[in-house]
Amino acid sequence: MRGTEDTYRHKGLRRQLVEELQKKGISDERVLEAIGNIPRHFFLDTAFVDIAYEDRAFPIGEGQTISQPYTVAYQTQLLEVKPFERVLEIGTGSAYQACVLAEMGAQVFTIERQKKLYDYNKNSFLFLKSKYPQLKLFYGDGFEGLPTFAPFDKVIITAAAPFVPPKLIAQLKTGGKMVIPVDEDDCQRMKRLTRQADGSFTEEVFEQFSFVPMLGGKEAGS
Repeated sequence: MRGTEDTYRHKGLRRQLVEELQKKGISDERVLEAIGNIPRHFFLDTAFVDIAYEDRAFPIGEGQTISQPYTVAYQTQLLEVKPFERVLEIGTGSAYQACVLAEMGAQVFTIERQKKLYDYNKNSFLFLKSKYPQLKLFYGDGFEGLPTFAPFDKVIITAAAPFVPPKLIAQLKTGGKMVIPVDEDDCQRMKRLTRQADGSFTEEVFEQFSFVPMLGGKEAGS
């Protein structure tokens, strides 16, 4: 069961979280505004409601986590999202990252391989449906992307990728950007890739993070 009431206290905690993210180097005002607007406790079990605005990850079931707010802000800032851009997200999870992108005006296409998480977000999470009609949820293999809906302006991967998935690069527009954490031993290196006209990509390398692994295929619910 997730929280559904957004109180003055919650809003105050969000303001504190935004200030903390600023101190950690997040400078994109649109990213900070989006995080300040979205009730993160809506994406967590009610047992976590009192600590939902701490800058750390929490479990959400099926071996998955809702990412640390700093990680969400960092990836979103690197993505340089503009209103009305088409963004493909790999790894819906709690749908918090997807909502941050939608709050910034993006058209979001998000894929989840865990059927239970997909079904929960699709069928039970009215907050998504009412506030973000431009957010589209899909159940599928993230390594395959969504070729039917390609090309995309941006792609964001929210799990530790063993390599850069070639099918996802192919679904980017020329000049489009991908933000992806790529495995390096026990942690991942955040990278930003830009697709070139010949299908190749240039690469920028940023900080290290720790993510759950990106897996292929689809995991059926029980």
